Amino acid sequence: MQSSVGIRERIDHVYPTLRPAERSVAQYIRDHIEEAADLTVGQMADIAHVSQPTVIRFSRKLGFGGYRELRYVLRHPDAEHKVTFNPLAGFDLNPWDSADDIPAKAVDSAKSLMDELYSALDGKAYRKAIALIAEARFIDIFGVENSLTPAMDLFTKLEYLGLMCRLNTDAYLQQISAGHLTHGDVAIAFSHSGSSADTVKALRLAKSRGAKTIAITNAVGAPLAGWADVVLLTGRDSHTIYGNAIFSRVADTALVDMLYMGVILSDYGRFSTALDESGRMIRDRVFEG
Repeated sequence: MQSSVGIRERIDHVYPTLRPAERSVAQYIRDHIEEAADLTVGQMADIAHVSQPTVIRFSRKLGFGGYRELRYVLRHPDAEHKVTFNPLAGFDLNPWDSADDIPAKAVDSAKSLMDELYSALDGKAYRKAIALIAEARFIDIFGVENSLTPAMDLFTKLEYLGLMCRLNTDAYLQQISAGHLTHGDVAIAFSHSGSSADTVKALRLAKSRGAKTIAITNAVGAPLAGWADVVLLTGRDSHTIYGNAIFSRVADTALVDMLYMGVILSDYGRFSTALDESGRMIRDRVFEG
């Protein structure tokens, strides 16, 4: 079978890193490719004299989402090249890659994400977001877990421009602060999936209080978008995220820079002056040895 070569190569590559129980599974599959394709996870565990979780862990170490995916590839040789480990959205990482392969792959991934951002970005929505931010009385920024990375970046940049902003890192406090917004305020929510319950609730609450709302997400038609006056897409929902994996925020960070530069350009005199003043305020914090 075509798949036997690929699976054996994967096993040989990860074998030194396996635990003794996982090696029992590896050895059986390596020596009995065709028979293994017909075994359920329970049957495989019994034959290898290990627990079912061990079989699942071994499958994941080979780069599959679980035993079902491994078994599918054993049964369908042509499918193997389509199944890769994808802990970072858009990042092609395989168990047999070397560390020397990663820099080029990371750069290629970043380029791909940037191209997708540029393609997905709605110019009209972008200009409207700039106007809302520049004219806001107060700006509240929401995001949880990994979405706090671009949220914090935007908060820092807008503070430098002299805009009144707030970013609570606690999800409960984000909802409380959203409940105190009013007309003239703007709420900006970051969620890659667009489905984070805490972030959706915060933006919904902000909108119910009369604030203008901006959603920044990778998912077209996500729940978050339903409560946004403006939706900015960082991509087209074409990437998969496994479990609690951390994925690339290259596109989100680039979009934050776009908003930052757009706000400055909307009133160059005002915001360039504010930026200079912010720089003077912290000039004495430079370490001089």
